[in-house]
Amino acid sequence: MDDDSSLRTLLVGIDAACDRVLAPLFEDDAVPTLESIYRDGTGGTLESQIPPWTASAWPSLYTGKNPGKHGVFGFLRFDGYDWDVVNASDVREPTLWEILDEHGLTSVVVNAPVTHPPRPFDGALLPGYTAPEDPDCHPEGLLEDVRDAIGDYRVYPEENASDLGDAYADCVRMRGEAFRYLSDRFDPEFGFVEFQATDSIFHETPEDEAAIRAIYRELDRQLAAILETHDPDTVIVASDHGMGPYDGREFRVNEFLRQEGLVATRKGGDGMPTWATVRDDALKAGEDATDHDPGPAARAMAVAARVGLTSQRIEAVLERLGLADVAAKHAPAGLVNAGAEQVDFPDSQAYVRSRIECGVRINLEGREPDGVVPQEEYEAVRTRLIDALRSVRTPDGEPVFEAVRPREEYFHGPETDRAVDIVAVPADFDHFLSATLRDEQFGPPTEPWNHKRDGTIAARGDAVDHAAGVGDAHLFDVAPTVLATLDVPFGERMDGDPLPCVDDPGVDTYARRDDAPSVETEDEGVEQRLADLGYLE
Repeated sequence: MDDDSSLRTLLVGIDAACDRVLAPLFEDDAVPTLESIYRDGTGGTLESQIPPWTASAWPSLYTGKNPGKHGVFGFLRFDGYDWDVVNASDVREPTLWEILDEHGLTSVVVNAPVTHPPRPFDGALLPGYTAPEDPDCHPEGLLEDVRDAIGDYRVYPEENASDLGDAYADCVRMRGEAFRYLSDRFDPEFGFVEFQATDSIFHETPEDEAAIRAIYRELDRQLAAILETHDPDTVIVASDHGMGPYDGREFRVNEFLRQEGLVATRKGGDGMPTWATVRDDALKAGEDATDHDPGPAARAMAVAARVGLTSQRIEAVLERLGLADVAAKHAPAGLVNAGAEQVDFPDSQAYVRSRIECGVRINLEGREPDGVVPQEEYEAVRTRLIDALRSVRTPDGEPVFEAVRPREEYFHGPETDRAVDIVAVPADFDHFLSATLRDEQFGPPTEPWNHKRDGTIAARGDAVDHAAGVGDAHLFDVAPTVLATLDVPFGERMDGDPLPCVDDPGVDTYARRDDAPSVETEDEGVEQRLADLGYLE
């Protein structure tokens, strides 16, 4: 143990951790260090936000604000009908480590999602999810130093690894080793290390219990090593959302909107791809469906689509012949995109841009580049859509949505106009929302497991009143709680409050980070990972 360590508060982010995942591990004594934080401290359920997905939820956690304030609503940022993967320039509110910097405190941040490219502060940052494999770090040159110190460091697991569990566990090991090295070097008062593999494995192989346990055992070893070497005064464990099986149906919202007369389509041409099962290395490597130079085959496919031979029709034939999986591996993405029947965004009244957004965007005149819904008809169209979506039932007669509401009931702040106009929350998150176009509105879920609202939180240490508990903890409460453990006032514009187990430090005013333009991501590897995990359809 480093008796001279200045680490006061350690925040451990475990993506997708929840009682459903942790309880069996605790029961089998598979993660004794992690379990001890719950047993010796206080903990409970942490309610996530809408939408409960990594790219939006982690910025909410580390800013303490809803997406309407910080500006990240999903994995994609939209400029009119074009899109790019989100990055740190889209986070328009100060992060925990930036606030601490204003109070003269040093931080070390490892693997936090949506932190590339990093903004300067007192400390060190290795970016996480949505960063490229060789990201810019803070300070400059940090990545090379880390790799020299620990042997290797990767943002994403090794491609084509023979054992996925080992590849993910190796990433977990790198997080812990990098955090310990940087904490030795920068001597921070605050540390934040995030583990992403605990989510990704459920998107890849949720049935592989051995891989899941290998990942969590490695996480526990790294956590034990951090606690042993740096002995923080307070430890907080938090997840961004939960994880569980989808027991319901896939509901193709754009197909529903097409049958309602609101979505226009085109056969061949620009737009997002709509044949979700036909993806290959080209799409996964980030060929932007809205910006590519089609080759002869793609142009031929577009012609075929315009006369009715769409990718969806080809897919149906391949499925009957048992060849769809083969096609998914080998069909060029540009060919699929050109041949797919797609949402014609400029000519539609409303549409789903990305399933991750959990809602519908209206093609509003004066806001969208080619908006077709007049401003004076906005509320009437929105009300009609809300009523229609609320009435949707599965073939079994069950409601698809537990809530369909105007966006302002979930989002508030200067970035709200980036959001969908209507938020549609699947019932218990048991139904898989899809933006794809098919002839049928319903089908089996594309993924067997996905995100749930209930995550987890636990806290132990000098600044924590274990008997007071965590109350009805919400994702937005994490940032104020972390600041309270460091005796730093939380932001007056934060949407959460310190949990009952810590003393209220009072409030202060912190400026928004909205004075810099957004930068493009344009990284093939990032889009490949998102496609691999099903976040890009």
